[in-house]
Amino acid sequence: QVQLVESGGGLVQPGGSLKLSCATSVFSFSIYAMNWYRQAPGKERELVAAISSGGSTNYEDSVKGRFTISRDNAKNTVYLQMNSLKPEDTAVYYCKIHGFQYWGQGTQVTVSS
Repeated sequence: QVQLVESGGGLVQPGGSLKLSCATSVFSFSIYAMNWYRQAPGKERELVAAISSGGSTNYEDSVKGRFTISRDNAKNTVYLQMNSLKPEDTAVYYCKIHGFQYWGQGTQVTVSS
């Protein structure tokens, strides 16, 4: 079974930054596109960022220019650098391997003064 372990969340003030990490046990990590999702209380889970096996990236409109997704294939890890955080970014953040149905436990991000 594939494992996904997210980390790096926490409480941050508006305008602050966090960097999330997601380590995975999937074999041949480098061939897979990776996604970051988030789920706020009372809302559906939404895709916020994606990175292809070749390094191409896409972002949900509300995070463009503030979030950066990256990957380290040697470490089987995908990252999400989040800058200029807003209270509406508060959510549990999850990573996912594109095409797989496995989810990690998520990491809580809370943006509040």
